[in-house]
Amino acid sequence: MEEYIVSARKYRPMTFDSVVGQEALTTTLKNAVKTKKLAHAYLFCGPRGVGKTTCARIFAKAINCEHPGENGEACNECESCKAFNEGRSYNIFELDAASNNSVENIKSLMEQTRIPPQIGRYKVFIIDEVHMLSTAAFNAFLKTLEEPPAHVIFILATTEKHKILPTILSRCQIYDFERMTVPDTISHLKKIAEREGITYEDQALDIIAEKADGGMRDALSIFDQVASYSQGHITYQNTIEDLNVLDSDNYFNIIDLALENKISDMMLLLNSILEKGFNGSNLISGLAEHVRNVMMAKDESTISLLETSKQQKEKFKNQAKNCPQTFLYKALEIMNQCDIHYRESSNKRLLVELTLIEVGQITQTEDKDIPVAGRTPHRLKTLFKKLIHVQPKPAQQVAGAGQRLIVASRQQTPKAEPVTINETSSIETADSTDTVHKIDPSIAAHFFNSWSNLSQQPVKKSHAAMKEIEAEKELKKEQSKGEQTEFTQEELELQWMIMCNRMASHKEFVGIAARMKNMVPKITVYPNIELVMENEFLLKQITEVRNRIKATMVALLHNADINFSLRLAKAEEAGKILTKREIFEQLCEDHPAIERLRKDFHLDLA
Repeated sequence: MEEYIVSARKYRPMTFDSVVGQEALTTTLKNAVKTKKLAHAYLFCGPRGVGKTTCARIFAKAINCEHPGENGEACNECESCKAFNEGRSYNIFELDAASNNSVENIKSLMEQTRIPPQIGRYKVFIIDEVHMLSTAAFNAFLKTLEEPPAHVIFILATTEKHKILPTILSRCQIYDFERMTVPDTISHLKKIAEREGITYEDQALDIIAEKADGGMRDALSIFDQVASYSQGHITYQNTIEDLNVLDSDNYFNIIDLALENKISDMMLLLNSILEKGFNGSNLISGLAEHVRNVMMAKDESTISLLETSKQQKEKFKNQAKNCPQTFLYKALEIMNQCDIHYRESSNKRLLVELTLIEVGQITQTEDKDIPVAGRTPHRLKTLFKKLIHVQPKPAQQVAGAGQRLIVASRQQTPKAEPVTINETSSIETADSTDTVHKIDPSIAAHFFNSWSNLSQQPVKKSHAAMKEIEAEKELKKEQSKGEQTEFTQEELELQWMIMCNRMASHKEFVGIAARMKNMVPKITVYPNIELVMENEFLLKQITEVRNRIKATMVALLHNADINFSLRLAKAEEAGKILTKREIFEQLCEDHPAIERLRKDFHLDLA
C-alpha cells in the first residue's frame, strides 16, 4: 500500500517559480543568486504557512548550486543539489529555535561555523522560529552574526519579528512575506485537485480559501480534510458541514429581512441557526464581517479590499445597491456593541435577539409605538432643568388645625371669601369668575407662605412664590426675543413630550409629569393652545406651574405669541377608564404591526 503524504508536504515548492503569492520576494532572491551579491544574514518574517522556511531551503540550495540557471534557479543536477534533494547535504543546517533555544545550543552551532564546506561554496544555517531564543542565546549569537566567516550565511525565520532584539535586526536583510490572497489560494487548490483527480465546486474552494486566512499550509490541510470527508468530490454543502461554517446565504438573508423590517422572520431564521449548533457570538461576528464587506462593495474604489472570490464579490455588490450607507454604519455600531457585551451577558440569546431587532428597525418608518433605532432624540434645555429639589412643608406645620386663612389669586379683590384649612381637608378658592377650585393641603401650604394672614400683608416669600417669580422672568425673557416661528400640531405634541420627560427627571414633578404625558395639547386659534383636564385637582396642579410650562414651550417652539388656556373636561369629553385588555385591543387596532407580531409568536395577554 502506497504511503499517504499530506498535500502540504507532497506539493511543497522546490523552486522559486513554484512558490505561490510571493513574486516580488522570490524575484529579489533569484537576482541575488544570479549576481552573486549575497548578504551574510537574512531574516524571513511573516504569518504562518506563507512559505518562509520553504523559501529559505530553496535559497540555500540555489546558493550552493554548481551550475545555477540564468533565471537564478538551482539546476537540480549537480552533486550539491542532489545531496540536498536526498537529505544528505552537509552544507545546509536547520535548527528549530523553539526547542533549541539555550546558550549551549547556539555555542554548538557557532562551533560548526568554523569548519569550511567540503562541497560547494557556503555553509547555510537556517534557524526557524528564531524569536524563541533566550536573551542570553541572542547575545551569544550576536558576535558571530556581526562578523561571520566568509563561507557562512545565516537565514533566520520568524512569525514574530517584534520579539527579536534590534541589534539582531540591524545586522540582517529583512524580507516580509505577505498573506496569501483568496484568488491565489483558490488557483493553487485547483491545480492540486486536478493532479489528485478530485472534483470540486468553485464555491467550496472559496470557503476553504477564506477559512485558511492567508496561510497556504492551512488551506492545504483543510483541503485534505474536506476531500477525505466528501470522498473525492468536494461540494459546497459537504464543505460547510465538515468545517461547521455558517452558510453565507444566511447573512444575505438577514440583511435583506432587516431592510424590509421583517423582525419575526429574522427571529425564525435566528432560531434555525441556533438549533443547528452555531454560537450566537460567531453569528454576530460573521454578520458584522458580512456588513463590512457589503460596505466595501458599495464603492468601486474599495471593492478591492474584499478577500473573496469573484462570484461572492458580485453578490456583495448586488446587495450593496439596496443598502443605504447610514444603515450599514448603524448596523456595524449595533453589532460591535453586542460583541463587546456578549461575554458578560447572562442571557446571550436574548442579547443576540435584541441586536437583530435593533438592526431590523434601522430603516423602520417612524411610528408612535415603535421607536426608530437610528433616530437621535432631541436634547433641548428647558426651564425645568433649573428647578431645585425642595420638599414642601406639610400644611399643618405652617397653619395650625382649624386656622382660618384667605387664599386668593392675583386677580381677586381684597374682599375674597375666607376659607378654612385643617390637616385633612382641601381648600376651596374663588376667583373673579366665581369658579370654585379645590386645592390639596400641600399646595395650600405654598399659598400660605406666599400670602399673609387676614391682613394680606406678605411676611416671607415661599420657595413656590420664588419659583413663580423666576418663571415669570424667564417667560418675559423668552417673549422678549420676539420669535415668530410657526409650528404644527405634530411639533407641539413632540415638544410637549420632551418637556414632560424633562420634568420627570425632577423628583418634585414626577407625579404631575406622568399625568401631563397623558394629555394632548390642542391648537385652537393659532397660536393659542388649549389643555383639557379630567378633574379639578389636576387643573390646580397645572395652574401652579402654568408660567413655567408656557416659558418652556415658548423656548422649544420659538414663538413668543403662544398662550395657554386651561379648562375642565365636559361630561361627554371624559374618557372611559379602560382595562388592560381593552388598552391592548385599542393598541392593536391603532397599530396592526403589534397584532401581527403577537400572532407570529403565538402570544396572548396574561
